[in-house]
Amino acid sequence: MNIDYSICNALKYNTGELTDGLVIYDIGCQWWVNFLRRLRENHNHLSIPNMMSLITAVGSFHLSAHISECFVLYSLHFVLGSGQLDGEILETLWAEFNRISSSARLMSAAHRREVYDDHMRDSNWKKLIGMCESMHIPY
Repeated sequence: MNIDYSICNALKYNTGELTDGLVIYDIGCQWWVNFLRRLRENHNHLSIPNMMSLITAVGSFHLSAHISECFVLYSLHFVLGSGQLDGEILETLWAEFNRISSSARLMSAAHRREVYDDHMRDSNWKKLIGMCESMHIPY
């Protein structure tokens, strides 16, 4: 129910007149099976924009662990308009997290969370600045 709630709210947030939504989820092939039924049964709490159609996909990293039928049905390679997208966010940061994990391992839980948060903020900031430079936007 939590993922249904999150996806419904994400699809309603600032989507304007968009008619298509792409949901990339590690277990999208299983989640999708009863999603529309859950929307009907919980219409007071869950909804998506009326005219929006959904496409469900599984990210490349997780798709390799699924059965072979999932590749054809849920691979981003076959989703028109998805571009060259692997559908993974956190997994791409694991190598960077591994660099700081040896020092964070000995920290208290609260301190470790702060260090990981700072590391993630720094990574996001560098990506933001990189986007601005690649689009020639002065910051």
